[in-house]
Formats: sequence, C-alpha cells, structure tokens
Amino acid sequence: MNKNIIFVLLLISSQLFATQKNYIRMADSEMKRNPQSWMLDFATKLKWDYCNGLELQAFYKVWTVTQDKRYLNYMKSYTDTIIDKNGNITTYKKSDYNIDKVNPGKFLFLLHDVTNEKKLRIAIDTLYAQMQTHPRTADGGFWHKKIYPHQMWLDGLYMASPFLAEYAHRNNLPKVFDDVTHQILTMAKHSYDSKTGLYYHGWDESKQQRWSNPTTGTSPNIWSRSMGWYMMAMVDALDFIPANHPQRAEVIKILNDLTVSLLNFRDSKTGMWYQVTDKVGEPGNYIESSGSAMFIYSIVKGAQKGYLPKTYLKTGKILYNQFVKRFVKQNADGTISVTDCCAVAGLGGDKNYRDGSYKYYLSEPIRDNDPKTVGPFMMVSVMLNK
Repeated sequence: MNKNIIFVLLLISSQLFATQKNYIRMADSEMKRNPQSWMLDFATKLKWDYCNGLELQAFYKVWTVTQDKRYLNYMKSYTDTIIDKNGNITTYKKSDYNIDKVNPGKFLFLLHDVTNEKKLRIAIDTLYAQMQTHPRTADGGFWHKKIYPHQMWLDGLYMASPFLAEYAHRNNLPKVFDDVTHQILTMAKHSYDSKTGLYYHGWDESKQQRWSNPTTGTSPNIWSRSMGWYMMAMVDALDFIPANHPQRAEVIKILNDLTVSLLNFRDSKTGMWYQVTDKVGEPGNYIESSGSAMFIYSIVKGAQKGYLPKTYLKTGKILYNQFVKRFVKQNADGTISVTDCCAVAGLGGDKNYRDGSYKYYLSEPIRDNDPKTVGPFMMVSVMLNK
C-alpha cells in the first residue's frame, strides 16, 4: 500500500480515536498496554491486588454505558485466571489480614451479577470472613495489616468499608452498617488536623512507631492520595448505608467539611492538588494525579448522589477539565496516558523504613498510567459522560 495512503488512514484513525469519550479512550489504551487484565499495575506475575480491583471496577462502569463485550471479557479474564472453580483465590491468604486484599471484592459483586458464577460468590464470602476476624484497635478500628499492628491508615477505609457496606446491603445484615460507619468516624476522630481541616495519613494507637506523634499517634504529614481513598470510601459506602442510619449524617458532614477544606489547597495555576496536600508550592512538592483524580471523583459523585450540595457538580466539571488539561496526554501510538502519579507510599515497614516525612513522600517514584489514577479518572469520566 502507498505510504501516503497509510499515513492518511493512520491520521483518520487517530482523529476518530480523539473524538471518542475519554473513558473509552482510556479503557482501550489500557487494554493495549496490558493485553491481559492481570498485567494491570505493571504486574509481571499473577497477584490478587487492590489496584486490579479498582481499575476493573472502572472497566465495569465503561461496560455498563457501552455494552461493549470487550470490556466485560477483559474483566472476566482476571477472575478466570486467578479464582479457581472452587472459589480459591490465587496468592490470597486470610491469615495475612491484609485489608488491601478486600478491595477487589467490590468488583466481584458486579461481575457475579452478570455471570452468576458460584466461585465468585464463594470468593466474596471468603473476603467477608476475613473482616469478621480482622484485628482491631482498642476502639474497634481495623488494623491496616497484621504486619502493621495497632495502625489505621486512611487508605484502609476504602479497601474494606464500601465492600462491607455492599455486603451488608445484599445480605440484609444491618449491624454491619454500624461497623462501616464506626470505621469512618474512628479514623476521623484520630487523624483530623484542626489547623487545616485535613487528615493525616495514618494513626498508631500504640504510639510506638518512629513516624507517630508521641502525643496523638498521628503520622507527621498529610498525603493527598490517602485522603482521596478516604473520600472515595465515604461516597461509595454511602450508596448502601440506609438513609435512616443514625451515623449516616455524621459521615456526610465529614465528607462535606473535608471537601470545603480541600478546595483551599489547590494549585492556583492548574487547579490540582500537590503530593503533600498542605505544602502548596513548597520546594520539591509536585502536582500529583491520583489524589486529584480521587478528589474529583468524590466531589462529582457526592454532588450527583446528594451527599454534597448540587452546586458542587459545577465545581467537579471545572476540576475535571483542569485535570484533563494538566495530566492527560496523547501518545504517538494513538493511546492516551495520565501522568504524574505517585507509584506508592506507606508508613513504617521492616526494610527501608518509611518515616512519613515530607522528604519521604517526595522520594517515591512517579509514573504514568498507574491504576490508582486511571481507575478514578475512568469512573468520573463515565459519571460526566466525558
């Protein structure tokens, strides 16, 4: 074929791709980068992971609005690969009591609704069983992991609370809603910073960690993505917490107050948020995409569902467009990418101890197309039909 004709065809294809909705462009780009769904999150081997659960939940949202079976098959390929016919989950161990491992259960609910596969129901019940015996702080908060005793992290609220709320809703377990709201309120009680209206990343009940404040037990800095997890936990759990639940209004107030506070810490030029939220414009701090995407998702969903005032929907749309301008780029091969995501951040640990310092949060790698940005971006794109 003539080279000029090939060039024209490629140009037309690129232009057609550019007119598609962002959620379709992002989903197709991710499938091209990761031909098998277990490869998400830069995986080189099979793993049961919260990032797969987050992004495949986003794929479900794309499938619901497109009815394109490519997306459904992509989701299903993960469970076909990692869950055997008896419902056993490869690489999962209940005895690890790792709260991150519960998050993919939300995706299993959705896929089970479509396929009615018994093995998915068994896997869901397995994850619920973990939370029935998961270790807790003295006031009933779930430890982040068994290897992080006496610690609650904001991240963990997203990993388990929406799953438990949906499990309670689907199985008529009203007492579980008490536990869901208790987790949210407990973290608010211990990690709130009255000076900023924001929340510290972690809290150590024992006050023994090197990163913990000897008086309050809180970690020393405020990390955007951790609050993004917390906000998403609230808007997703509220979908199932009954309207008459006595603590529902308290959860909604926390969500509203945090939203007001967060809007005071945006970058004046891009409208987005920094890696260390309250250190706006300080040396080394950078505009970070995952926290920004999670905040926008939570604001848009909160406004659409009535958890936040409806006026926030306009705010969310403005923020979404600012996000696209700042973080979304088109690649030479026609795919799109989201940039500037913090790859990982945590607290403590046995190797390369993470002290929660300002310097630490700036030291972790930054990468493109991390599921922790891609997932919320795809979902909010669906919600805004962008």
